[in-house]
Amino acid sequence: MVGTGQSLYRRARKIIPGGTQLLSKRPEMFLPDQWPTYYRSAKGAEVVDLDGRTLLDMSYCGIGATVLGFADPEVNAAVKTAIDLGAMSTLNCGEEVELAELLVELHPWADMVRFGRSGGEALAVAIRIARATTGRDMIAFCGYHGWHDWYLSANLGETTALDGHLLPGLKTAGVPRGLAGLMHPFHFNKVNEIEAIVSEHGSRLAAIVLEPVRSREPTPEFIQGVRRLADQCGAVLIFDEVTSGLRINSGGAHLTYNVHPDMAVFAKALANGYPMAAIIGRRAVMDAAQDTFVSSTAWTERIGPVAALATLRKHRDQNVAAHLVRIGQRIQQGWLDASSAAKLPVHVSGIPPLGHFAFDLPNAQETRTLFTQMMLDRGILATGSFYAMWTHTDEHVDCYLEAVNKVFHDLRVAIDQNAITQLLRGPVAHSGFSRLT
Repeated sequence: MVGTGQSLYRRARKIIPGGTQLLSKRPEMFLPDQWPTYYRSAKGAEVVDLDGRTLLDMSYCGIGATVLGFADPEVNAAVKTAIDLGAMSTLNCGEEVELAELLVELHPWADMVRFGRSGGEALAVAIRIARATTGRDMIAFCGYHGWHDWYLSANLGETTALDGHLLPGLKTAGVPRGLAGLMHPFHFNKVNEIEAIVSEHGSRLAAIVLEPVRSREPTPEFIQGVRRLADQCGAVLIFDEVTSGLRINSGGAHLTYNVHPDMAVFAKALANGYPMAAIIGRRAVMDAAQDTFVSSTAWTERIGPVAALATLRKHRDQNVAAHLVRIGQRIQQGWLDASSAAKLPVHVSGIPPLGHFAFDLPNAQETRTLFTQMMLDRGILATGSFYAMWTHTDEHVDCYLEAVNKVFHDLRVAIDQNAITQLLRGPVAHSGFSRLT
């Protein structure tokens, strides 16, 4: 039986290019023709879909934005008060000054803050400021940093340059050809690669951009080496903390590694799902924002700063990061234990609050799709990833891991019987960017 969400999604695909606003929320990425797609309500760690099913979310959990859990009561109360007082005015909201001061307090190396409302947008602002600061054009980068022209231009000419940076197959239609040659990718923990880029292009590098941590921890040689190389060539070092921020402490993950950038960019978890982003940095760099045009009406509304203040304060007061790490460690160990018990080979990666597993099998994507189908049959939203939230309890973990053990066993049986494809009730999930017909 086709669910209400799938029916609505069929309507959406006729009038919304690509079907959804975010690639990471396309049902084709999880379980084509079966994923619920839309929600009626979300609270804590549970989602109610359009058919009234209550589902435990043990997957991407708001795509990493709801670090405190869905509809956090303190954050929502602060937002409701802000709405009643007026979310927009001809004047500025004082909360943005409070938020800037708090972010600088959490990051003593930083002096100034600018705000945005989404991660990709904020990264584009940071790149603009870096180019304005240095008077240079080229960017060296590692990892995924959004959809804007500066980033996608890496695929101009060499259309696979971005394939090793989270999402393969990203297209460049609409990106000016004149940007070709300005982007230089390097791989995480490969200090020799960024050394080669600096050796060849150092005098033209405006910035070096990377996530300080994602699928694995940075080696001291790498993260300290990147800082040294940025200083050596005069490039602005930008840490993209859109995903990693607020996961292992109440600020940027880079604080744990004691390596400070010239700018750091936050979004996602910053306001527990409300649109909010921040670009923080050293005064010598941030002052250049006054030499270029960076401005938007949407950046002056009140809800984002109020939500971010409530999120950061609760995050710090409740030591949320310690809970995220502990819950994530239980999940990752649970995957390994279930894999061993079922004799089903998996590879586990990622820091505990942002864990991932992949099947070490020739038909890995088909197997992962069937895993999601079988977990959904048990009332659990599950993929090959788990993003921990404050509202995930040990009881949630127990329920999830019990299901994982049973499903891994059933997958092992299906593999032995060569029945994975036959058990799928729909197509195999997409593994990267694909144009929808």
